[in-house]
Amino acid sequence: MSVPGAAAVVLERVTKVYPGGVRALDEVSLTVEREAFVAVVGPSGAGKSTLMQCAAGLDVPTSGRVFVDGVEIGGLDEVWRTEVRRQRVGFVFQAYNLVPSLSVVENITLPLRLAGRVPDRAWLRTLVERVGLAGRLGYRPGELSGGEQQRAAIARALVTRPAVVFADEPTAALDLRTAQDVLGLLRDLVGEFGQTLVMVTHDPAAAARADLALVLADGRIVDAVESPTAVGLAQRLADLEAE
Repeated sequence: MSVPGAAAVVLERVTKVYPGGVRALDEVSLTVEREAFVAVVGPSGAGKSTLMQCAAGLDVPTSGRVFVDGVEIGGLDEVWRTEVRRQRVGFVFQAYNLVPSLSVVENITLPLRLAGRVPDRAWLRTLVERVGLAGRLGYRPGELSGGEQQRAAIARALVTRPAVVFADEPTAALDLRTAQDVLGLLRDLVGEFGQTLVMVTHDPAAAARADLALVLADGRIVDAVESPTAVGLAQRLADLEAE
């Protein structure tokens, strides 16, 4: 159950230090409101993936607090963090992460089965029709194009009706036209289904689809750009690379 009035994701002064003293995040604070599409961009090594992993409960911060859907996850053990992820978080990855031996519909409903839940047939039908896979449900991932596989992964991320979906470079493995189609789908899902989406990307054009772009450098948020443009973000990233 969602917590009424709670933001989808909140980070309070989150720091992550890896062995050897590498500081990947340095007191990062942010709030992602519900029904928002937020992109996280920055130079290589800026801390983008670490930010997503900590925000999604895949990793534990060295210090600071993380809330997902109003639930503080930083102090939970792995069993309870896994439970929170299953109930409240969806994931879309660059590599799709579909199970080759399962059909499309089995892949989409896998998070529900892992959580011991029965699929909502009406919601499942809505999802597969919206992502354009109604005629592919019995296929295996290897029988699909890259774009179709990513669409299946998007449906899988949404099937549990999560509070937030985290997308890590969701179009990096796709050709330009297919990438644009997938980005358009993600943008539409925010509006149509009231989904909250946090996308990590190196691509300024992809980030320009978001409502807000957070620019990371050296583990800190150095800029927050509302209604970002590809040209503006590309210039901002170029300036950071030159510093």
